Amino acid sequence: MSTSVINIDPEVMGGTPVFKNTRVPIQTFIEYLAANDNIETFIDEFPTVSREQAIELLEEAKERLLVAA
Repeated sequence: MSTSVINIDPEVMGGTPVFKNTRVPIQTFIEYLAANDNIETFIDEFPTVSREQAIELLEEAKERLLVAA
């Protein structure tokens, strides 16, 4: 995924989807949102992820879901 904010590489976290150029799993971000935490709380806890990356992930997910619909 060259333009994606998501990186999936067997050499990084055993292939777990992470934010590009970090070791922060995408699942962790989703769990924060599911627990009613906001993006700012997440990036305070995981400063290697930028607000822009978090927003881009949500935009990418939205686009993929709308195309699939």
